[in-house]
Amino acid sequence: MSDNDNNNKSLSINGGEPVVLTCVDGSRYTGAVCDYAAWIAARTGAPLKLLHNIERSNVPAVADLSGSIGFGSQEELLEELTALEQQRAQLLVQQGKLMLQAARERAGQSGIEQVETCQRHDSLPESLVELEDHIRVLVLGIRGEEHGEDQQGLGSQLETVVRSLHKPILVVNQDFTQPARIMLAYDGSEAARKALRMVADSPAFRDISCHLVFVGDPEKAETLLAEGSAELEAAGLNVTANRLTGKTVEALIEYQREHDIDLTVMGAFSHNRLRDLLMGSITAKMLLNTEKPLLLLR
Repeated sequence: MSDNDNNNKSLSINGGEPVVLTCVDGSRYTGAVCDYAAWIAARTGAPLKLLHNIERSNVPAVADLSGSIGFGSQEELLEELTALEQQRAQLLVQQGKLMLQAARERAGQSGIEQVETCQRHDSLPESLVELEDHIRVLVLGIRGEEHGEDQQGLGSQLETVVRSLHKPILVVNQDFTQPARIMLAYDGSEAARKALRMVADSPAFRDISCHLVFVGDPEKAETLLAEGSAELEAAGLNVTANRLTGKTVEALIEYQREHDIDLTVMGAFSHNRLRDLLMGSITAKMLLNTEKPLLLLR
């Protein structure tokens, strides 16, 4: 373990270089999250950092029991409850250390020799926002430990995390498969252009086939696909460009299945929260329906 395992606030970064940050929480996706993070770290040469975040409880550990029990018994019982809560906190820290150790060993088996670890006590979104400047890519599971073996729905904090950060976020929803084909959903928006530039610039996608797709108007598609393909090809990528028809999410999912896409890259959420609530976010629908990991950018 590194020296900062028990550090509640700081995240030391070797040389100040942005890291591939991985959220480790003991959920069923933890192993796959570690594998995808190790793959990105190996492809980009970025440091790998494992984070275990201990959420603060919203329920007071020691309640005010005055009036419920006799005054003579109250002080003794509160002391006992306080001791139990302290023991629980210590067990959570120790459990997290064991998770981090297992994740570190798993990353080592993938060939990543230097892996840093840390624990924090805060809500996950707050921890990640505070660490944002140090993040190159964030990798986390689609559902956390609190969802148990639930196979549906999104993690309770996932949307907040995606909306809060302006860094690439890889959402893992399956066992690790080394990507051989990616799909870049492109509509010309600011987030989509950011995703295009990231794919073009990142060494993670070298020697990987890139399917550039647009859903909708033929005239707009011709211009955007031509421009996007030119930029990706100039970066040395093997590009297949296609215009898709139909509803956006259904068209993307169908193309993903037909072409055996391993990972989808797209812009995340609009800036109009009200529109998302009324119309339904394409990002959320993709997260709910895709069977492959989704790399999101805002």
